[in-house]
Amino acid sequence: MSFLGFLLLGLIAGAIAKAILPGRQGGGWFITLLLGVIGAFLGGWLGGLLFNVNLGEFFSLTTWILAIVGSLIVLLIYGAITNRRHAKS
Repeated sequence: MSFLGFLLLGLIAGAIAKAILPGRQGGGWFITLLLGVIGAFLGGWLGGLLFNVNLGEFFSLTTWILAIVGSLIVLLIYGAITNRRHAKS
């Protein structure tokens, strides 16, 4: 997959993950892109590690599921960190 394809996958996966999670998450489109790309990378790494699959094809359902699950994990971690920071202030 090309670098631009991976960025597009991350942006869309991050947006889908934000839509799935209840509540309000902070951050604009750049944070969504960044967290989505990190989540797609994490999902691909975990998929390769646990299930021996990779993020090789843009239009593969497995690629999208792994990217969205990885983005959900990253968004949950990001939400826990930012909520903890706001609670201390």
